Amino acid sequence: MEVLLGKTLTELQEVALACGLKKFAGKQLAEWLYVKRATSFDEMTNISLIGRQTLAERYVIGRKAPVAEAVSKDGTRKYLFEVETARGKQYIESVYIPVMQGEEMEDGDDDMPRNVRRATLCVSTQAGCRMGCRFCMTGTLGFQGHLTAADILNQIFSVPDSQSLTNLVYMGEGEPMDNISDVLRSLEIMTADYGCAWSPRRITVSTVGAGEGLDRFLRQSDCHLAISLHNPFSAERAEIMPAEKLRSIQQVLNWAAQFDFRHQRRLSFEYIVWGGVNDSMRYAQELRRLLQPFSPHCRLNLIRFHAGVEEYSQRTDQQTFPATNEKQMQWLCDYLNQNGITTTIRRSRGEDILAACGMLVNALKE
Repeated sequence: MEVLLGKTLTELQEVALACGLKKFAGKQLAEWLYVKRATSFDEMTNISLIGRQTLAERYVIGRKAPVAEAVSKDGTRKYLFEVETARGKQYIESVYIPVMQGEEMEDGDDDMPRNVRRATLCVSTQAGCRMGCRFCMTGTLGFQGHLTAADILNQIFSVPDSQSLTNLVYMGEGEPMDNISDVLRSLEIMTADYGCAWSPRRITVSTVGAGEGLDRFLRQSDCHLAISLHNPFSAERAEIMPAEKLRSIQQVLNWAAQFDFRHQRRLSFEYIVWGGVNDSMRYAQELRRLLQPFSPHCRLNLIRFHAGVEEYSQRTDQQTFPATNEKQMQWLCDYLNQNGITTTIRRSRGEDILAACGMLVNALKE
């Protein structure tokens, strides 16, 4: 049967009319789905009994609990969800990251009071990924199917700590811009008055810079954008990130420069640091040149290359890289900050349960 979760207000109004209800029942459905987070039609008590019965005969709500969970020593939690794609039953993972005492929020610069305890959920937008980045464990899964808006929203609504979430990052499995229609639909529902009414400032969407999806995202959404950079030189970036061959990082930045990131919307860059590979002065100077046009209204996040990724890569066809040392990482951070590029070192979370950046391979289903 057809799923209601992920439908916009206009679509829910059409559902109401098709089930013999008044048009305003569409707004009631939206409230039950997105505000009250109903999991059954029986909960929708302001809709007539006959209307609820008709809805139940034709639709399912679409909520599914995670099928497995892992808890990190640092408090991070990873959840496994079962989804149905055009390629059949697949699995995806989501990561719940509580902000520790005294820790700054690293993604999704939100409008929450500073005394509110905050938590981020990292959601997936595809099962697997077809971008083929040679340093990413998720890339070894290959592409296993697009997620629907319902699949994306279900991760947000169905994790046990859903009500405590203050921020979202679309940085899990998959390339969000490669599934842009369902990503935009989920963002609309999360930010619309009829939906969850979240501020776009609480949501960050990541990309390697893929295709026309980026154009649509920048035009149709006000959420933050994070660009996976990892190497400032196009030829070298193409060796580890095949998407560079379709649209170079310079082309991505030229396009982003047409949009306003001086106010509430934020632009950030992700940069995994490998020892002796992309952490020398040559790379620091090129990063400075490349990002200078966006300064001071952008931020560069330096990411440690996780040992788990390196060990996993040795068992696959993925390219292996050495992690940089802490001294060199700090030098790179200091150099960029001193030269006008706001730079931070991102703290690794959930590495021991394969929940950190680039480590989602659905290991919980094994």
